[in-house]
Amino acid sequence: MLAALETQVIGGVWFRLIDKVFNPKNLWSAWAKSARNKGSPGVDGITIERYEKDAEANVQRLSEELRTGTYQPKAIRRTYVPKPDGKMRPLGIPTVSDRIVQGAVRHVIEPIFEKEFAAHSYGFRPRRGCKDALRRVDGLLKSGYRYVVDADLKSYFDTIPHDRLMQEVGKRVADGRVLKLIEAFLEAKIMEGLDQWTPMAGAPQGAVISPLLSNIYLNPLDHLMAGKGYEMVRYADDFVILCKSRQEAERALEEVKRWTAQAGLTLHPEKTRIADAVEGKFEFLGFRFEKGRRWPRDKSKKKLRTTIKLRTRRTNGVSLREVVLRINPVLKGWFGYFKHADRWAMREVDGWVRMRLRSILRKRHGRRGRGRGSDHQRWPNAFFAKIGLFSLEVAHQLACQSMKMAH
Repeated sequence: MLAALETQVIGGVWFRLIDKVFNPKNLWSAWAKSARNKGSPGVDGITIERYEKDAEANVQRLSEELRTGTYQPKAIRRTYVPKPDGKMRPLGIPTVSDRIVQGAVRHVIEPIFEKEFAAHSYGFRPRRGCKDALRRVDGLLKSGYRYVVDADLKSYFDTIPHDRLMQEVGKRVADGRVLKLIEAFLEAKIMEGLDQWTPMAGAPQGAVISPLLSNIYLNPLDHLMAGKGYEMVRYADDFVILCKSRQEAERALEEVKRWTAQAGLTLHPEKTRIADAVEGKFEFLGFRFEKGRRWPRDKSKKKLRTTIKLRTRRTNGVSLREVVLRINPVLKGWFGYFKHADRWAMREVDGWVRMRLRSILRKRHGRRGRGRGSDHQRWPNAFFAKIGLFSLEVAHQLACQSMKMAH
């Protein structure tokens, strides 16, 4: 895409991009991604399945509306998803058509900004992810970076100033129609039940283009910190700065405070702090780093337990083998992310999962309460291994052996 755009760049600013947005091939590619991601319908009630029945005509209509300038985004449906701490996170669901157009815009402008993003930014970027960010943090800790600025931007996605964000986008994109399109997405009405309002700030979480816009807005901070020699690791709005002395960490925190204040953002006063990684602890991307060891943080374990509880009710009415089949994919997925955590964390979760299964067996044998005490002899760990229960500790041991053999 970037090679196709190079002919329309003057002084680092890109012109004539709208024709790339409404190109049918681009829209088809954006539709294919939307279809793969599934997702709920927006305010118009049109599902992916319904859109797919007449996809060719729908995509052609979108292309024509974008070409003629008659396309208008619809309102965003507000819904909520539970967070591990019991609170609810607001999520904005655009219509299928709007998701396609946002995807098409992202295809066009992402390559322009991607080549300018900092090396220490890992969130929502091609061929980068959480594990890369965690690997970088681990490497810095092992290199003697002991003090950590653990920063928390308060409601970042909901507070990005629209005017300043558009200024950042406008530094590289000069096609007025594309800029108006992005602005229209930012200012699309939000519908929650019968209530409807126009957001004055923010990029709605759930919108296809929001992650890219959020990275564009924080990109100046990335380069400011790198230019001053600070080791920052950022994943979306979650970032840490690793330093070799407390004084350096204090200076880094002051820089972040100054930048966020002028950018119209707010650092959470209680969650932003300086941590000592050797004597204390800090959390990043689901992990708790403490005294040279890595653990899944409490919120991560709570989220896993909530999911497992729903699949291990004592009155579930299915065979134990079926229960195991239902929870194994959850355990395997959790292990895939946390396999570099401490072995004892794996043992703790394994023990809790087996307790849930023993409680089901107790219920079926006319007993009350949790599975414990003599239940460990009645249904030993080997019993659950025999019926195929995935063991985090065993998987952890095998992974460690493989790593040792590789070295």
